[in-house]
Amino acid sequence: MPNDTKDTHARPDAPELGRVQRRAIGELLRVAPVADDLAARFAEAGFSLALVGGSVRDALLGRLGHDLDFATDARPDDVLRIVRPWADAVWDVGIAFGTVGCRKVAPDAPGEAAGPGEREVRDFQLEITTYRSEAYDRTSRKPEVAYGDSLEEDLLRRDFTVNAMAVALPRKEFIDPHDGLSDLAQRVLRTPATPESSFSDDPLRMMRAARFAAQLDFTVAEPVRAAMEAMADRIDIVSAERVRDELNKLLVSEHPRKGITLLVDAGLAERVLPEVPALRLERDEHHRHKDVYEHSLTVLEQAIALEDDGPDLVLRLAALLHDIGKPRTRRFETDGRVSFHHHEVVGAKMTKQRMTRLKYSNEMIKDVSRLVELHLRFHGYGTGEWTDSAVRRYVRDAGPLLSRLHKLTRSDCTTRNKRKAQALSAAYDGLEQRIERLQEQEELDAIRPDLDGNAIMTVLGIGPGPEVGNAYRYLLELRIEQGPLDRDAAERALREWWAAQK
Repeated sequence: MPNDTKDTHARPDAPELGRVQRRAIGELLRVAPVADDLAARFAEAGFSLALVGGSVRDALLGRLGHDLDFATDARPDDVLRIVRPWADAVWDVGIAFGTVGCRKVAPDAPGEAAGPGEREVRDFQLEITTYRSEAYDRTSRKPEVAYGDSLEEDLLRRDFTVNAMAVALPRKEFIDPHDGLSDLAQRVLRTPATPESSFSDDPLRMMRAARFAAQLDFTVAEPVRAAMEAMADRIDIVSAERVRDELNKLLVSEHPRKGITLLVDAGLAERVLPEVPALRLERDEHHRHKDVYEHSLTVLEQAIALEDDGPDLVLRLAALLHDIGKPRTRRFETDGRVSFHHHEVVGAKMTKQRMTRLKYSNEMIKDVSRLVELHLRFHGYGTGEWTDSAVRRYVRDAGPLLSRLHKLTRSDCTTRNKRKAQALSAAYDGLEQRIERLQEQEELDAIRPDLDGNAIMTVLGIGPGPEVGNAYRYLLELRIEQGPLDRDAAERALREWWAAQK
């Protein structure tokens, strides 16, 4: 099938391609023992096997991991028959789509030992998929799978040219019918077939374009971008779970701003995450306010810079969504200012609604919406006027999210006024220091009343019931207001409260 999506960009020089290919050879040699062994078993059974897709792309980029993708002319039942005696574990959850997964633990090749006389053991996760083609109709949320008979046909139906390369095994023949190697060197995303045909086959590929742009820092070819804009409504037939998973991969990538911008500009975000493009509030000469959309993207980038140990999806979602309540709460004041009163409360509800539609887990919905709700709390701190009880409430309300709330609050400062930025940073430094001191003195991370339920029943001479819960809540509030009490003081306060109830 002819490809009319080629750009007229100059192809990279041969030395550049040579470096890419040499890198790939080194990566492929690293996984050769497992790949060659598996290929030999397929050949013995009369079938072919090739390393394909993201595995070849990542090998060329020098980032091939232990997750390997293969394509074969063997049907799924044949694949199961071949791999079961060989693999350490086999799963067939994707067999309806022609995919069999397996796990193989294997030592490194000689010369890659972890130390003198040692060999490192690698745990490979393999996916073996029968040559296939798949397409959606206008009413279906699931692809209709049809098996193919040739590797070339299989590569044609893949999403992008950089994922449409293969290495035939065991002979190590590099197969690149759609010039994916050149596109990889140019860092550009094109489709093997026309983008309209590709996106019609699987509309999720439009989101995948944004994800790869963010993940690999690639540029989307203009014909691909145009097709995304023209066909954005086709994303509606894709299940919420698949959309959510693609969005997550985009957000935890190295350049999420690039992917989100593409989704917004192409009109896809309007259909899968409409609260984000809605942040592009119109401004006029009489009512000026910060660009909320650009501010949110900057907050996301600043939150990423504060991450301690790899991508934090909860923090990144909260950073992106923290101001989505502003469009609904915007008010024009008589003095020309613009206000967004209670946008954090409205935004928390909107966050919960959107994440529920996208089928996120209840725990993640709770955490992200809570961070959105709390992100403005610090701004009542001023220059340290909070009482110790207010600091305790801040810690209690954040709970296990306190560390993330610290990062989100600091990231939310995007002012260009250096003096203001320094003042805000110094104020938050002061709050964190107060929290640290109180934590050392009072174990703030586990704030609880000075008397537990059993002690409450003993002091008041009552049995289990709602009165115990009311007493517990009273003592908790007292603990927050006054700090820890000794047992006598706590019992005295409890009896006084109980007498007042009577």
